[in-house]
Amino acid sequence: MTFELLKLHEEDNVAVAVTPFSSGSIAHLHDKSIRVTHDIPPGHKVALAAIADGRPILKFGQTIGFASGDIECGDWVHVQNVRASRPGQDYAFSTQLRIPPDPPEPRNFLGIHRPNGSVGTRNYVAVISTVNCSATTARYVAAELTRLEIGDFPNIDGIVPFVHKTGCAFEFNGDDHQQLSRTLAGFAKHPNIGACLILGLGCETNQAHHLQSSHGLVQLGHQESRATPLTLNIQEEGGVRRTVDRAVGILKDLLPLANDVQRTPTPISELKVAMECGGSDGNSGITANPAVGVATDLLVAHGATSILSETPEIYGAEHLLTRRARTPEVGEALLERIRWWEDYARRHNAAIDNNPSVGNKNGGLTTIFEKSLGAIAKGGTSPLNAVYRYAEPITERGFVIMDSPGYDPASITGKVASGAQMVVFTTGRGSCFGCKPAPTIKVATNTPMYNRLQDDMDINAGVILEGTPVETVGRRIFEQILATASGQQTLSEQQGIGDEEFCPWFPGPIF
Repeated sequence: MTFELLKLHEEDNVAVAVTPFSSGSIAHLHDKSIRVTHDIPPGHKVALAAIADGRPILKFGQTIGFASGDIECGDWVHVQNVRASRPGQDYAFSTQLRIPPDPPEPRNFLGIHRPNGSVGTRNYVAVISTVNCSATTARYVAAELTRLEIGDFPNIDGIVPFVHKTGCAFEFNGDDHQQLSRTLAGFAKHPNIGACLILGLGCETNQAHHLQSSHGLVQLGHQESRATPLTLNIQEEGGVRRTVDRAVGILKDLLPLANDVQRTPTPISELKVAMECGGSDGNSGITANPAVGVATDLLVAHGATSILSETPEIYGAEHLLTRRARTPEVGEALLERIRWWEDYARRHNAAIDNNPSVGNKNGGLTTIFEKSLGAIAKGGTSPLNAVYRYAEPITERGFVIMDSPGYDPASITGKVASGAQMVVFTTGRGSCFGCKPAPTIKVATNTPMYNRLQDDMDINAGVILEGTPVETVGRRIFEQILATASGQQTLSEQQGIGDEEFCPWFPGPIF
């Protein structure tokens, strides 16, 4: 029986198994036949030649680790015989700038235009807690408001409480306070939010009134409603029950205003799309992520913004991005973030290469460097125009990076706070992620998982392993982005997923 192997670069000394191999099987790669020496799952690596102890393991034409013992041709190459030592990097700046061609014709989506000039893809009402101590109250408000006859407001997509576990016990106006404030303000001002109310306890560090004044917050889209309170504090209102009653009354008055929207044709250049990978496997860097990269280049060609993040999952591949930096300063900004993460790991007696996760390794990813090389494929080939801090408002168009951890909920929360109205999420193991207020398109890296989770996966990129060109799947993703931005529901939206995924990143310390 003939099995398939994928060799991704002419210099590689490993190939990726498309189908499972049993020990002793003969695998075929073009004109070469290899006897496999172990049972090897799909997505995992097979040695194409003998690799001596200490020699580099090459995939994508890049070093992903070093042999921790002698490896024979046909061996399974994974954590048992690979050492995740960081390869030396040659940081060149702005040497590989590829300007995307002009699109053949302008394209539009049906967007929701706000009075402040922003454009939304959804229309939610938000109840935002400043601190964990007001989280339950925010949930009560959203629940009571949802029980009203929402059918009278067909243009409102839902009432969402954005609650979290932080908001106090850190330095007032320190880095953590400012980062949380940026995140909450980003959601309050988000173009997918038609109206919101911010609920505080009253004695927390992250004061509601300070949040409002420091970020110039008003009722989004209804600047004429400045007399309508944007913030309430439980201690000032007389307790939880009175706060809930007052908040529900305020938001009931805002529902007709929030409902008064319509979708109109809008240039693609108004879109900001968050690109994420989670539950990755050995196919992620071969199928879904490169296909998303094609969609990134199409978005950039139309003047839109594609946002990459998860800085620890850029680690080991950053030298490829510095070459694409629009200016040396942009490249240096990326390296400054890499150095910050190295120091952050040292301070906590950790190592960045503790990533990949258990699921990543089960799916065939051996080292963080292998994972990163596949992850950055979501950024396509366009120039890197800017590097942003977590939840910092994104103003540049084109391909950009926002600093974040690799933890998916925290990463996506930051990108949405930065202005992303959409999320494209690739997964090989089957992450069933949804996000409010930004709809999430999930892209499967392999057909078996797609078939198991058809109620959760919007697009199957596994067909690339069956012969469909990467460019074809990339265009499917691009078209799905436009349809979703115009109002078509994703599978996660159809299931109501997204209420629990709000997760601001909090580096600490807590006092």
